[in-house]
Amino acid sequence: MSPLPAGLRRRPTARMWIWLTVAVVAVAGVLFFVDSHRVSAAPHADDPRCDKVLSRLPDDIPGASRDWTLGEGVAAWGGQSAVFRCGAEELMPNINLCVTVDGVDWVLDEERLKRDGVSVLRTYGRSPAAEFTYTGPREEVGGLLTALNPAVKWLPQDRKCVGVADAL
Repeated sequence: MSPLPAGLRRRPTARMWIWLTVAVVAVAGVLFFVDSHRVSAAPHADDPRCDKVLSRLPDDIPGASRDWTLGEGVAAWGGQSAVFRCGAEELMPNINLCVTVDGVDWVLDEERLKRDGVSVLRTYGRSPAAEFTYTGPREEVGGLLTALNPAVKWLPQDRKCVGVADAL
């Protein structure tokens, strides 16, 4: 015998199954949408200066508008083809290519570029460090860094990149 009164005992109807299916699909769609906008945070994204860095990032970079993202200390543009993370690990001196764009030193992860074809650059000598990942053509990276530099340039620089000529 069922614990429910006779008036509440009924078999699920086709209409109930349709509404249940619609509800499940809607919830799954919302979860997928939210998850697709999630960007993993850098290890030190909770640094208070990262909030200031993010507030100075542009709404648009050459060829892309800023995406809505979830994640602390992150920003993305162009469907996440360009991703910025504040609070990355600071780089130790290394032999990777360093480019200086408008006074900001950026070090290219040459191994990742060779392996995956992805340009990953990290600021050098500034704290917190910022990392920029770009999956588009390498020729566009310089213009993108120029657009991002005002957001990180105000951070004090305690080390600079040096070239072979500087080391001699």
